[in-house]
Amino acid sequence: MALSPQLPEHSSGMIKKHALDFELLHDPGNEYAAQLGLRFDVPANVVEIYKGFGIDLEKSNGDDSLTLPMPARLVVDASGIVRATDISPNYTQRPEPEKTLDDVKGLG
Repeated sequence: MALSPQLPEHSSGMIKKHALDFELLHDPGNEYAAQLGLRFDVPANVVEIYKGFGIDLEKSNGDDSLTLPMPARLVVDASGIVRATDISPNYTQRPEPEKTLDDVKGLG
C-alpha cells in the first residue's frame, strides 16, 4: 500500500495512468507522515513555483498545511515490525523499487 496527502479524487488519475495494483491511502494533512517524522513544510517560494506549473497543494491535498511527505518506503512484516526503510529528505532522490521488492522478498 502507499500513503499520500492527495485527496482520493486527485489520486484516481494517477492510479489509472500507471495501472497501480495496490492501495493508495489518503493521509489527511500529512498527519501520519508527521508522526513518523517524514513531513516537511514546503517553502513559500517553492509553493509559488508549483503554482506556476499548475500544482495547487491546497486543492490537491484538501487542506492549507502546505506540507509534503519525504520520499520513503517502509517494509513492515506481518507482526507490524519495520524490517527495512529507504528514506530521503531530498524529494529528488526516490527509493529504488527493486530495492524495496528485494526487501519484501527477504521477509519470507
